[in-house]
Amino acid sequence: MKLEPREIALQIAEAAEERRGQDLTILDMRGLMTICDYFVICSGRSRLHVDAIAEEIDEQMSKLGVEPRHIEGIPDSSWVILDYLDVVVHVFEPEARGFYNLEGLWHDAARIEVPAQEGSGIAG
Repeated sequence: MKLEPREIALQIAEAAEERRGQDLTILDMRGLMTICDYFVICSGRSRLHVDAIAEEIDEQMSKLGVEPRHIEGIPDSSWVILDYLDVVVHVFEPEARGFYNLEGLWHDAARIEVPAQEGSGIAG
């Protein structure tokens, strides 16, 4: 069963939440760029946390049969990118996220609500 890009973005967000990714945002990039349909953006508290979030996303997506075209930044980076073709994931340390400000750069992109996981204490 092939997942639609929106479903992939939501599954990625769920995987990031499982590793306690912070400030999760999904941007709908359709109509704004041609390289992907969605950005999934989140923060980790440290480089180790950023790596752990990225690895959890990769592991969970592999279980669904969705493999990244490319991963950049693991290990020991303040910004990891996982490219799933229609969905590009950005996992930042807070300082790097503020510096690159993708949400500000792509302020015209619609935000997709991230459903809160039961018991996670994280609102979408």
